[in-house]
Amino acid sequence: MPKMKTHSSSKKRLSVTGTGKVKRNVANRAHKLTGKTSKRKMALRQSAYVDKAQAKAVKKLLPYQ
Repeated sequence: MPKMKTHSSSKKRLSVTGTGKVKRNVANRAHKLTGKTSKRKMALRQSAYVDKAQAKAVKKLLPYQ
């Protein structure tokens, strides 16, 4: 069997932690920031984990991570 290819956009956006969880950045932080409160923007800086329901599908995109 040949090696599987890693999904290029996924490797730039997601990372797998040591415990096997998939870490992601929170959305809504790119533009139109004037309409969002400072409190909301600070909260959006934090990273989050991919939901357990999608984690298995996401790990297929990152076979060697």
